[in-house]
Amino acid sequence: MKRRHLMMGGAAAFGLGACTQSKFKTYRGPDVTYIVVNKEAREMFLFNNNKVLKEYEIDLGFEPIGDKFFEGDGKTPEGTYIIDRRNPNSRFHLSLGISYPNARDRAEAAALGKPPGGDIFIHGHSSPFKRGTDDWTWGCIAVTNREMEDVYAMVRNGTPIQINP
Repeated sequence: MKRRHLMMGGAAAFGLGACTQSKFKTYRGPDVTYIVVNKEAREMFLFNNNKVLKEYEIDLGFEPIGDKFFEGDGKTPEGTYIIDRRNPNSRFHLSLGISYPNARDRAEAAALGKPPGGDIFIHGHSSPFKRGTDDWTWGCIAVTNREMEDVYAMVRNGTPIQINP
């Protein structure tokens, strides 16, 4: 009897293990040569040269209008940056770091007597229930977790990102 329970339990555990899917995907398509974010339209595009590979609906910082000037303002920065790091253990599923702040951003914050902040990312959600709510990040760009898995697989460090108003 114990042997049968052990075998059934092992089979159930194996079956459940097979159902879990890795958040790390493989991408074998064309290189993503740059990213464009249009804040007002809440959209992000992944490009290969002049061809759109993917389009995403996005959430932004909790104060989405205008450029980011200092830490805690809830704004998503505007300008040209680079994807400069990856976080496979992000609190927000997966994340790709954006090279904010640059020299201009630091100077603007200094003129206001404030720190510029940092840790701006493209990331997933900490909760599956966030999608459809108002902008909620602290200045980051958020997509669904499933979409972030694709973005994480497709985008390499060094990829330029243009963030427009």
